[in-house]
Amino acid sequence: MAVSLDEIDVRLLRELETDADRPNVELARIVGLSPAATLNRVRRLKESGVIRRITARLDSATAGFSLQVYLLVTLAHHDERAERRFQAEVNAIDNIIAADTVAGEIDAILMIVARDVAELHVVLSRLSTRGGAQRLVTLLRLAELKPSSPLPISVQPRRAG
Repeated sequence: MAVSLDEIDVRLLRELETDADRPNVELARIVGLSPAATLNRVRRLKESGVIRRITARLDSATAGFSLQVYLLVTLAHHDERAERRFQAEVNAIDNIIAADTVAGEIDAILMIVARDVAELHVVLSRLSTRGGAQRLVTLLRLAELKPSSPLPISVQPRRAG
């Protein structure tokens, strides 16, 4: 269920998505609240789940991971045990930095980083053998077309009723 956001919440979220490293005092000045009120708002947004966590976004290539690969996965079996096994293996592999279950011709899309082809090969082998993947399609990421962007959030009108 969506959380009701007012205009100050929306401004706070936009500012945090743009620069989460901004000091609370500066954030308070930008949104027009006291630092204490701003801190309380941010805390409430975290507790409600709107803000999952505040993290640093690293550059994988600069950090030494020259290969970034999207992996399309089709599982060999589609029962609960097979899906748990696959999820456990995905969670155990540090090179998998994002993973989503999807509907359609494939079962999951993974984002993998690796220092070289040998490291990538280890990840692919683990997913095939221990993870129960039947088919793996690798797509080499060449360049970032659009960086991860802020959500297009806005104040939602309240419904009558």
